[in-house]
Amino acid sequence: MKRNADETGEKARIRRLTGPERRRQLLDTALQIVREEGADRLTLGYLAACAGVSKPVAYDHFGTRSQLLIALYRLIDRQQSEALRETLTTEGRSFEEIASLLAAAHVHCHADTSGEWHAIGAALTGSEEKEAVYQELLDGYIQLFAAVLKPYCTFEVTELERRCVGLVGAGDALSAAMVRGHCSEDEAVKAFASLICGGLR
Repeated sequence: MKRNADETGEKARIRRLTGPERRRQLLDTALQIVREEGADRLTLGYLAACAGVSKPVAYDHFGTRSQLLIALYRLIDRQQSEALRETLTTEGRSFEEIASLLAAAHVHCHADTSGEWHAIGAALTGSEEKEAVYQELLDGYIQLFAAVLKPYCTFEVTELERRCVGLVGAGDALSAAMVRGHCSEDEAVKAFASLICGGLR
């Protein structure tokens, strides 16, 4: 009886989640599935089973598997942007310190999420929506990157953003090399920080 009561209590607790809380629970569960079992295993039906909800709940939140994958893409991007915003709020630091903080936030996010990011991207290969969303997220990230660096250089916004496009691309390449084992995280951070300093001086 106690077990049944516990299960009933657990179900009641799950039902009390608000819409945004439920969506976040489903996304967290989906990310765990991708991390542990791969993106191919992720379907709305399997997600519902793993999250302890009915299939219609998962479909109500995402509609299609592609929409779910896009939502995960956005979640990972948001985590990376939040790490960058923490750097944005720092005050009284030198340009070199800011460059190191930016580089560390960027590379560390890749170390944490690169496997999931690439797995989700591969699952969306050929999707026009993926390309549009990826470009949207990249543009937002570059603007945020530029906002962090603006106080430390004299470039016009357009020129600064162009340089940040190149810097972010270089940071991604160094992070990819790290993920493949060609360098350590610390080495990738130091190289990226040097590129940031050199690219804006």
